Amino acid sequence: MIAKVLVELSNKNIDKTFDYLVPKELENKIQVGIRVTVPFAHQILEGFLLEIINDNDKNSEFELKEIINIVDADIVLNEELLELGKYIAATTLSTLISAYQTMLPKALKAKQGIMVPKKMEHYLILKNELAGKLTNSQKEILDQIKDKGKLLKKEANLISSSSVKTLLRKGFITEIEEEVYRLHHESNLKEKYPLTKLQQNAVNTILDQKDTDTVFLIHGVTGSGKTEIYMEIIEKLLQLGKESIVLVPEISLTEQIVARFQTRFTDSIAILHSRLSDGEKYDEWRKIARGEVKIVIGARSAIFAPLKNIGVIIIDEEHTDSYKQDSCNPKYHALDIAKWRGKYHHCPVVLGSATPTLETYARAKKNRYQLIELNQRVNQQALPEIKIIDMNQERKKTVGSFSQPLIDAMQETLDKNEQIILLLNRRGYSSFVSCKNCGYTEKCPNCDISLTYHKSSNTLRCHYCGYGTKLNEYCPECGEKALSTLGTGTEKIEEELHKLFPNKRVIRMDFDTTSKKGSHDRIIKSFAQEEYDILLGTQMIAKGLDFPNVTLVGVINADTSLNIPDFRSSETTFQLLCQVAGRSGRGEKKGKVIIQTFNPDHYAIHYAQTHDYLGFFTMEMSIRHKLGYPPYYYLTVVRVLSKSYDDAKITSNKIGEYFHKTLPNATILGPSVANIFRINNIYRFQIVLKYKKEEEIDPILNQLIEHYKTNSKVKIDIDKNPIHI
Repeated sequence: MIAKVLVELSNKNIDKTFDYLVPKELENKIQVGIRVTVPFAHQILEGFLLEIINDNDKNSEFELKEIINIVDADIVLNEELLELGKYIAATTLSTLISAYQTMLPKALKAKQGIMVPKKMEHYLILKNELAGKLTNSQKEILDQIKDKGKLLKKEANLISSSSVKTLLRKGFITEIEEEVYRLHHESNLKEKYPLTKLQQNAVNTILDQKDTDTVFLIHGVTGSGKTEIYMEIIEKLLQLGKESIVLVPEISLTEQIVARFQTRFTDSIAILHSRLSDGEKYDEWRKIARGEVKIVIGARSAIFAPLKNIGVIIIDEEHTDSYKQDSCNPKYHALDIAKWRGKYHHCPVVLGSATPTLETYARAKKNRYQLIELNQRVNQQALPEIKIIDMNQERKKTVGSFSQPLIDAMQETLDKNEQIILLLNRRGYSSFVSCKNCGYTEKCPNCDISLTYHKSSNTLRCHYCGYGTKLNEYCPECGEKALSTLGTGTEKIEEELHKLFPNKRVIRMDFDTTSKKGSHDRIIKSFAQEEYDILLGTQMIAKGLDFPNVTLVGVINADTSLNIPDFRSSETTFQLLCQVAGRSGRGEKKGKVIIQTFNPDHYAIHYAQTHDYLGFFTMEMSIRHKLGYPPYYYLTVVRVLSKSYDDAKITSNKIGEYFHKTLPNATILGPSVANIFRINNIYRFQIVLKYKKEEEIDPILNQLIEHYKTNSKVKIDIDKNPIHI
């Protein structure tokens, strides 16, 4: 018997299976989809067993080595995930092993040295009939074991450790060891809300096509009750024995939506996101694979949950760019994976957003997706009034970063004991540090970017490579004590708020304050319980959160995302403003929004003010059409990376010439330096390709990868259909 094994090394040179003999003692244990250890060159590696063939079917010209051992008793990659990995590798031009690795929690990846133990607990159970007199503590321990069937030993020890020892010694009880899961999802049953007519129509429309792979877009204004629609669909499918995946864009949303789902589905839920420990991810994954839960909720990676009978896949806030993996290979989009799995399981994919991407809404308008419109909030409350503050006129009257109209609105809100959300999409204390004497700017030694000042730790940090250093009072260039902080971050805004409203409680939510485990949940719960008056944060507070007592939302600077040199900057700005505005007035009280901007006449801000998605869509589509961007054209970004500036530049020029010769129907932009030219001492050039037909470009890109796969001086990084360029 011969096994075909894909080893753990992610290298295009060995992106294939290798043949190994199966030892006689392992023949009855071998299964496709498990991990095995094999000798490879002078190493011992782990790999995935992808195929088993009989000796007679294969005549090798080389002497085959034997598999050393089996890593898993259970299958890690089932038949569906094996096929899905091939799809990912082909569409993202990545290696097959990297496609499989990205699906799995760390404990199940094919990689030596990563061991995540199961969590075990010691229980006490009855062994023999009791005879003789018992002490009160012994009787209490035995009564609890009888009632529960088994009792945690540590709980029994709290009653009396000496009584536990006596009962064990006399053979009345015995000790067993069992695995327990690290995460416990407590249920909190409440009545479910009755659906509105619009919500019920949406549910019926989707369930009528429950056995098809139709993609639905629920385009619903903020507060229109999309989550209730999701839960109703899932409940109906659960009654048919079907399973569900629900994706949320931010980890900060996971706990809140899980809490809502637990009111309906108790303990039939598993959670998958990056803030879980390795052990928790391992437990949740095996819980899913064993069929112990029917609903999986999580961020992007939850799309790979090993459910076997999926009835619906839901992607909430589908417009969010976090659904695209763009930091490492494979550069997949969760929506593409959802559609593939929808076809595999013959089940619908449901997308929900108040501000869907242009590509998604255009597909819905062309009937490639089925469009469901929800144009009313469930509480019949009007969308909040949005007031635009022109900071060009207010500049001389501001107090720090705050215009007088925003200060007045905040004071009025606080006087009524109502809550406020403030958005500033920039963390840290200031954008950069510069010398007033000579103009020197503190930059990262590894990246072509200014360092951000964090006052609480008095450090300058790079938000790309993680470099950090203490702030020096003296300029390293001219020696003068003239360094000053410029620009505004969330930490500085928090300081200003304490001065403006000294008796009010402010909590900040950004990357720095949510780096510790459980911090997202802690901040959201405390604000929901009205322990704080003002929630200040970055874009992680803009989507999905529901606080009934929030009646004012303020946007400190609406222009941050507008100033980014990217074809989606207007779309990103419009989406962010509409989403954060939607946090206001979600309860019975009327909401208000104040947006501070230096670009009050920009169409993205104008259409956000009037909650006019259709107006923005029409305007932005006309611009995209003229400039040749999605959804009218496909995009691919080819980056050339190297530690050597010369090698990167020469190679990018060669690739540019190659594209001009081989892609006559494509528009080729570049080569040019990337927006951030150097990250972690790696120089970055890029070429942007615009084209109409994907089938024409893939063979050319594959030839490019093949040509450079053995080149140690440069790395070719390809991102198809990038979110940003």
